[in-house]
Amino acid sequence: MVFKAEELLKELQQLVNSHIEFTESLNKLSEIDLQKKENEKSWSVVECLEHLNLYAAFYNKEIEKQLQNSKIPKSDEFKSGFFGNKFALDMLPREGMKTMNTFKSKNPIYSKLNTKEVVNNFVNNQKKLVELLELAEEKNVTKIKTAITLPLLKFRLGDTFRFVIYHNERHIVQAKKLLK
Repeated sequence: MVFKAEELLKELQQLVNSHIEFTESLNKLSEIDLQKKENEKSWSVVECLEHLNLYAAFYNKEIEKQLQNSKIPKSDEFKSGFFGNKFALDMLPREGMKTMNTFKSKNPIYSKLNTKEVVNNFVNNQKKLVELLELAEEKNVTKIKTAITLPLLKFRLGDTFRFVIYHNERHIVQAKKLLK
């Protein structure tokens, strides 16, 4: 798939900003609402956010490092890679989507979490992600490669952004369902 780089980055920024807005609205809810689960094996809203915080700790640092190290001239288009595109699209929430297993290190279930701290960390991580998206506007998001949490694979930066932000969207949708 080929995208206009600027349009893609702006769309992703809007999605991240909607995640920030939703998460900031959680401060009005009770701890009980944010810790509630459908069953003992499912995640609460705060566990969904902590899961995303655990990934943000890796991806924000990796994206920032690659952006800072890149001397590749900006390009007006982004060409998605085969695996990067597949992984990104698989993250998009849709009707009837299957649950996926996560790495043990990224699974917050049964953790003792401070709700306010998790919410604040998520908002801060997302604000950092917006900054990184803005920095990427002056870079080549096709040629810059980033490591991902799966060993040996690297994605094009545009695909990494899509994968991370669509993954966030997937769990924001999950959190919203829990609050209904």
